[in-house]
Amino acid sequence: MESSKKPIVNTKEEKRGAKEDRAKVIEWEDYEQELARLCSLTSALEEAKKKKLLLEEKLQSLIQIEAESLNRSNELEQMREKLESRKLVMGNMSMHSKVVKEKVRKQEEQLSTEIRSLLAGGNSLSEANKRMQDSSRSLAGEKGYGHLKNLQKLLRVRQQYMVSQVSLLYPVKVVVKKAPEQELESFSSSIKSGVPDGSKPVDQGTLTISGLHLTVIPFTKMSFFTDKKEVQRSSTALGYVAHAVSLIASYLQVPLRYPLRLGGSRSYIRDYSPSIEHSASSTTLDSTTSASTKPVEFPLFVEGQDSTRAAYAVFLLNKDLEQLLNFIGVKSLGPRQVLANLKELTRTILSPEYIDM
Repeated sequence: MESSKKPIVNTKEEKRGAKEDRAKVIEWEDYEQELARLCSLTSALEEAKKKKLLLEEKLQSLIQIEAESLNRSNELEQMREKLESRKLVMGNMSMHSKVVKEKVRKQEEQLSTEIRSLLAGGNSLSEANKRMQDSSRSLAGEKGYGHLKNLQKLLRVRQQYMVSQVSLLYPVKVVVKKAPEQELESFSSSIKSGVPDGSKPVDQGTLTISGLHLTVIPFTKMSFFTDKKEVQRSSTALGYVAHAVSLIASYLQVPLRYPLRLGGSRSYIRDYSPSIEHSASSTTLDSTTSASTKPVEFPLFVEGQDSTRAAYAVFLLNKDLEQLLNFIGVKSLGPRQVLANLKELTRTILSPEYIDM
């Protein structure tokens, strides 16, 4: 036991000896210097601690700044991505704006052309308005519409006078007696009462021109027993009608659709577009003449002529009368009413209402 405790005591003593060896013995003369040196070291240590604290604070601030810079860089990256997406959107919008701009340019060109056309139309409209105003002023003046109306009345009075001379030269009258044969013409009252063409009741009169009748027999068939005087009277009556129609047409200044070649009882009427049937029925004209554009003359008499051609000539003469009636605003009385249409024509022109038509 004692032998085991001795080494422990020895170790403690050795430690104390080592500490004593370490302790520095300072002389009194060097004490002040050592104390000053210790004070300077202490102050240096304090300054080092202060610097350490300052460095720690700076490092902490730098760490915070670095963290903030990282956050800022992340935010900048996000903003950069957003900016790229915005750039793509702006690129698409720029392309769309270019397309819209091109469309707008085309529409501007169209609008400019339309504006030019509108300006031209406005100019023409203004010119037309000026011309209309000038025309209205000229019509309202001394030589205007009233003057023309008076001149027209005077002209129609003159036409009435000249047609009255024609009616005196070729009077169309009613003979109140029954003719021995059927006649080509009947008075307009028989047409309105529903009497068939070609027949005359007892109480109705027949029309004559200068005392001559128009009979049907010479224009339907010719035979050896046909009365030559009756044929001559019908031809003379047709010559009278043709002359009267020609005079009235010249007074009214109406060009006849079927012109007349006057020759008394040997008058002709011209057709500038004859049908093939009528030309084929003629014994004097061949097929080449009927197809040509030259006018074909049809006789207004039967003696020595084809009765079919003469009947067609009477039909064309009635068409001329119908043309004159339509010119003064009157309807025709029928296709076979030559004398009735002539009487209606002269009656309408000589009426007081004709002046104010």
